[in-house]
Amino acid sequence: MKIRISANSIRVRLSKSEVEKLSTKGLLEDKTSFGTTYFSYAVERKAGIKALSANYRENKITLSVPETLVTGWPENTVVGFDAHQAVSETETLYLLLEKDFKCLDNTLEDQSDNFENPKKVC
Repeated sequence: MKIRISANSIRVRLSKSEVEKLSTKGLLEDKTSFGTTYFSYAVERKAGIKALSANYRENKITLSVPETLVTGWPENTVVGFDAHQAVSETETLYLLLEKDFKCLDNTLEDQSDNFENPKKVC
C-alpha cells in the first residue's frame, strides 16, 4: 500500500494482492516506525456508506470504502474511486483510492504485484 499526502488530499495505491485482500478480508493496515512512535494507515471495506471517507485518530489515518465499490474490483477494469469530504465549512479533503500500475519507465522498485499499465504498448 502506498500513501501520498499533499495538503488536503490523500491518495492510496493498492497492488493486486492488496485489492484482492480488501475485497475478501475487508481490511489493510500498515505503519511507519519513528523509533518511539509510529504513523499508521488503513483501508477498510465498510457497509452502509455511499462514498469514500477518512478519519484520523491516535496517529492513524483510516480510509473507509463503500462495500459496494469493492465488490468485484479485483476483476473489473475500474481504476479507482474518489470523493471530496467536508472537514469544515470552508475546507474539503480529497480522497483517492486506486489500483497501482506498473511504471512505463525504468524503475528499481519491485512491481511484480502491480496491475498491468493500460497505456502499455504491445
